[in-house]
Amino acid sequence: MMQPATFDETDVLIDGPWRHRFIDANGSRFHVAEMGTGPLILLLHGYPGFWWTWHKQIEALADAGYRVAAMDLRGYGASDKPPRGYDAYTMASDVSGLIRALGERDAVIVGHDLGGMLGWATASFHPQMVRRLIVLSAAHPLRLRTALAVDPRGQLAASKHILRFQLPRYEHVVTKDGARMIGRFIRHWAGPRWAGTADFVEYSRRCREAMQIPQVSFCALEAYRWVFRTGIRVAGRRFVRLMQEPIRVPTLQLHGAYDTAVLPRTAQGSGRYVKARYEWLLLEDVGHFPHLEAPELVTGEILRWIKEM
Repeated sequence: MMQPATFDETDVLIDGPWRHRFIDANGSRFHVAEMGTGPLILLLHGYPGFWWTWHKQIEALADAGYRVAAMDLRGYGASDKPPRGYDAYTMASDVSGLIRALGERDAVIVGHDLGGMLGWATASFHPQMVRRLIVLSAAHPLRLRTALAVDPRGQLAASKHILRFQLPRYEHVVTKDGARMIGRFIRHWAGPRWAGTADFVEYSRRCREAMQIPQVSFCALEAYRWVFRTGIRVAGRRFVRLMQEPIRVPTLQLHGAYDTAVLPRTAQGSGRYVKARYEWLLLEDVGHFPHLEAPELVTGEILRWIKEM
């Protein structure tokens, strides 16, 4: 009988023009793929990805004169996987702590999906550490919270996977049959133009493999479980109160018109929480993964936003 494939942290240390480093920050060890010199751009991936989600941006941004670091978030890829610490406060402190550990005073933060949510939170909790914010495929946390309550046929239905994540031991369902469910998520959320390409197939394969690294699936779900566990507790109410403070970091928000995970109408209202300069850009023919589906466009918009400011 054929044994199922096994994966470990070395499987995400993919060769390229970047170098792999392990950095201690906020009490944990984080893996980053780093390239270039200059002002720091910190790239935050989403679910169900890892640092590799930015492989089409790293070299281009470095060649433009920036120091680029794509990190594996707490619990993902080759970063530490502690049993706790998947609340927004700790994970935002991971981001700010990593910036300091890299020897920088601040950074441009570019976040996708969960990484975008952490970008919003870091800009709120540690504004002095964020020079510019670029958010892909992620509504402001309070905008998402409202949409889940008032748009049951829209955003709540689109977020049904998050409801399933609350079930005990659901991480084993996610990784069953070679993490087939991860492939289904990515295909459902992707824009139709990208979903038929060899690039899509490779990305889906790498994400499925990375999710099968021991403890990753559990850790990845814990961030979503924290949101529901603390919704009516003191920590949750404090989070809402802190996130209501206007963001004073110049913010660019990029969103795919075909995004079926975070609906465009949900994300579009996020600008109300930004007091600094803010720009919304809807990307036609793009789904939940703009940086992969339209990489040159996204890279160009990141550079434009940094340079214009």
